[in-house]
Amino acid sequence: MPNSTAASFSYTLDHLNQAAAWVIEKGYPSKIWCFSGQMGAGKTTLLREVCRQLGVNSAISSPSFSLVNEYQLSNGKVIYHFDFYRIKNIEEVYDIGFEAYFDSGNICLVEWPEKIEEILADEPHLKFTIIGEDHSRSISLAT
Repeated sequence: MPNSTAASFSYTLDHLNQAAAWVIEKGYPSKIWCFSGQMGAGKTTLLREVCRQLGVNSAISSPSFSLVNEYQLSNGKVIYHFDFYRIKNIEEVYDIGFEAYFDSGNICLVEWPEKIEEILADEPHLKFTIIGEDHSRSISLAT
């Protein structure tokens, strides 16, 4: 059974749906949700479930090479999913016009936010950290 407190949630992959619901509950009304964690910690897996619960009906994949994916919600709104793992410099983020995405009023899910800390310093955002060990995960929200 998952264990939750005010700022953290422990779960197994069998309870991924509950972890995603916790993220959504904690995420609103913020629009920029950042997810840190080591490679393989389960960031993309969790974000797939978050997107599914928010109403994305299309395929959800990591934007590792494109930097950003856009997902249409069933209510007509959009979610932007960023993966900054592969950026070589901050100019790449400026080149994709991050301001338009971050200022759109749509939810922006950001993987590897530590790569764009200087940009995020001026943006209101939430910081989630995922720690994965074997089959269990823990996600915390920095307050």
